[in-house]
Amino acid sequence: MSNSDDIRPSPEAMLKLAQAEEVTAELGKLKIFLGYAAGVGKTYAMLEAARMRKKDGRDVIVGYVESHGRSETDTLLNGLEVVKRKHVHYLGVALPEMDIDAILARKPQIVLVDELAHSNAPGSRHEKRWLDVEEILEAGIDVYTTVNIQHFESLNDVVAQITGIIVRETVPDRLLDLAFEIKLIDIPPEDLLQRLNEGKIYIADQAAKAIEKFFRPGNLMALRELSLRRTAARVDDQMRAYMETQSIAGPWPTAERLLVCVSGSPYSEKLIRATCRLAEELKGQWFTVYIETPSGNRHVRENRGHIWRDLRLAESLGGQVASVTATDITDAVMEYATRHNITKIVMGKPTRRHWRKILQTPIVDRIIRRSGAIDVVIVSFEPDKSAGAASVQRRHTPFELRGYAASLALVFAATILCELLRPFLAATNMVMFYLLAVVVAALRLDRKPAIATSFLGVLAFNFFFIPPRMTFAVADTQYLLTFLGLFVVGVVISTLVARSKERAEVMRSREVQTASLYYLSRDLAASVDITAVLTAVVRNVEEALNAKVVILLPEGERLEILATSEGFDLGVKEQAVADWAFRNNHPAGRATDTLVSADMTYLPLQTPAAVLGVMGVRLGSEHEYYSQENRRLLDAFATQAAMAMERIQFSHQAEQTQILQARENLERALLNSISHDLRSPLSTVTGVLTSLKEEGAHLGDVARRELLETACSEADRLNRFVGNLLDMTRIEAGAVKLNLEPCDVQELVGCALAVLESRDDTRKVSFQMPPEMPLIPMDLVLMIQVLVNLLENSLKYSPPGSPIEIIAAFDSSWLMLEVADRGPGVPEHDLKRVFDKFYRIPIPEGAGGTGLGLSICKGIVEAHSGRIAAENRSGGGLNIVIRLPLRGQNL
Repeated sequence: MSNSDDIRPSPEAMLKLAQAEEVTAELGKLKIFLGYAAGVGKTYAMLEAARMRKKDGRDVIVGYVESHGRSETDTLLNGLEVVKRKHVHYLGVALPEMDIDAILARKPQIVLVDELAHSNAPGSRHEKRWLDVEEILEAGIDVYTTVNIQHFESLNDVVAQITGIIVRETVPDRLLDLAFEIKLIDIPPEDLLQRLNEGKIYIADQAAKAIEKFFRPGNLMALRELSLRRTAARVDDQMRAYMETQSIAGPWPTAERLLVCVSGSPYSEKLIRATCRLAEELKGQWFTVYIETPSGNRHVRENRGHIWRDLRLAESLGGQVASVTATDITDAVMEYATRHNITKIVMGKPTRRHWRKILQTPIVDRIIRRSGAIDVVIVSFEPDKSAGAASVQRRHTPFELRGYAASLALVFAATILCELLRPFLAATNMVMFYLLAVVVAALRLDRKPAIATSFLGVLAFNFFFIPPRMTFAVADTQYLLTFLGLFVVGVVISTLVARSKERAEVMRSREVQTASLYYLSRDLAASVDITAVLTAVVRNVEEALNAKVVILLPEGERLEILATSEGFDLGVKEQAVADWAFRNNHPAGRATDTLVSADMTYLPLQTPAAVLGVMGVRLGSEHEYYSQENRRLLDAFATQAAMAMERIQFSHQAEQTQILQARENLERALLNSISHDLRSPLSTVTGVLTSLKEEGAHLGDVARRELLETACSEADRLNRFVGNLLDMTRIEAGAVKLNLEPCDVQELVGCALAVLESRDDTRKVSFQMPPEMPLIPMDLVLMIQVLVNLLENSLKYSPPGSPIEIIAAFDSSWLMLEVADRGPGVPEHDLKRVFDKFYRIPIPEGAGGTGLGLSICKGIVEAHSGRIAAENRSGGGLNIVIRLPLRGQNL
């Protein structure tokens, strides 16, 4: 089976297709008539298409079409049902707008909506007409609409650069992706200018201004190219999506897409520039990819700097850059090319010597054999003598020389061992010791020293143990097969072991990265504020990369250091680099393309909504900055840090929202309480005074006295209510000042009962206390208020005739004062809420209350360093217990 048959759609692609089909199945279909300027004929083409659909039997209506007084447009409108426009009044002017409610109520099959980018009049349901269109589509109605290319959001700055005019009315690009069909309406700019001069687009005065400001030939040609390119890009996206979901390997050469691979060689820069020129000539898109393999770690570390500069060069020239980790370069290149519908792969002419090609097939040849329908372009360069010298120098590095010396030592050790065992072993059995040396070399050294061990082992075996000994001559030609087998097996073993080590190194590297990201994610998930998030990020980056880290967040108009490695200081110059990275939302500093003289690399902490800060990192050595693994890990750290910071911000916003909601509920409860509890006594007092004023001369002394007593009672009630509000305000503001004096509990209870004597309730209040009770430090006036509130609460909620009990007791540290009744009690889940402000349970009819009494009691008791709690009594009723310290506290 060929490689193209192995291509399968990715799960992500299938999920994306399923989600898109699920969404579009419920929506109406959108058809966009796209032009590059007013007057190209978009509305005319839309009306013609609508009339054809009407002839086919479709239910078509006109939601909104602006004819601008053009007779040919008015002619096409004849015979089509037009929805009457609604008028929105703004600043005394009636502005006509599309009546979306009438369209939804009519529910046609197709509705025509002109000028998609139009801004609706203030007071309309939606600010923009494209939002009206989305609502119509959600109702399952197809929409035909018109729009010019300059109104799309992503092209806004491009159009401003071309025309010098900033287009204010824009529509999101996702509408192009949502469109079922895009019909490009195109006429040559010369014909459009002729229509403008003939007055078919604007009246004479407006036409002159349009020619001067917008309708210039250069502007029109550029806008025309934009519309053509944007439509072609949409078609290309559709084609690639179809290929991916239908498991078509491709490529389909509808548009040229070039791929160039870089390796950090001296020729990579020239290869990138050649690919850029070729892409410009072919008017195609181009990609640059670096395949990082475990064996690449054997290269000189400085090569990473060249790779990084090559990728930055490709990016600056307009190419799309990617870095892929794989164990096989050929497989990775072909997979990338297939996934991205590449039509041409650009590669450099191989410079490897012919004898080395025999040992290993060049990558270029392997890619050519597997390229299939993809063209492979080979670019030739003049040999670079400096590059050759550098390669020679690389072949003689001390590290590799030590490896070859170790392989020679292994062969020597195997030879000594075989010599010792020669009287006991046959010559052919000694081969196993040399194979053992190859395995050791492959495990401990590298592939090349292992192959060298295999070759030297063959020579040593022949020289020392094959007769005639101490010569390279072979008396028995059958030993030649033994030599060949020993060498081939040694090469195979060294290759397999080396590949296993490479795969193990890839897995280890990925495991380290995964573990680092896991630890960071775990720490960030447990962080509850910004400080904890920043501390977690600094700690994990330090541990994962052995680096120094600093994080700066905006405070007003400047960045402030909020987290940093221990003992690390950031200079003024480095802060300026960090500020640039923050304000431009672009990496800066060391190993980037901006402000490279800095000592650190600065990465913006960005989310889709905003840039939240900057993370600066100082790594241990130069080559670590150019490591693709380190850069990917840093990017992942920065992304996770930004997301965690955004989560904290959203959490704080949610908390603030909850606080505001609770405040609104509190204010609402307060207003409801005040409106009821203030109005009732005021109404009574007002009624009494009105009666005395209007009928006082006719009232007897008894009636007059009863009215005055009623007014006084209600005035006292109003006074208590206002006093409770003021007391609660003082308690919450911390303005309660205690006047602590030793007080007798019996005096406290007596004063509280005296306050309640004026009530009509004749229920018995019993009081129990030990014979000897110590004096308690308290503010007598405030504690009388507490006891009065508790007694009033018991009288209010308990049935008439039921007793009220006051019980006092003490131990070595506390005074316990209980107020118990035989009322309905409180639900168990509400026992802790009875002391909340404005909390009330259903009370007998006619009993008033603000829900502040027990809250005031709690505030006063806690001001005494005491405690107050409520509990239900067995047999029914509520028991409220106050605990006050026997000795004064530092209050």
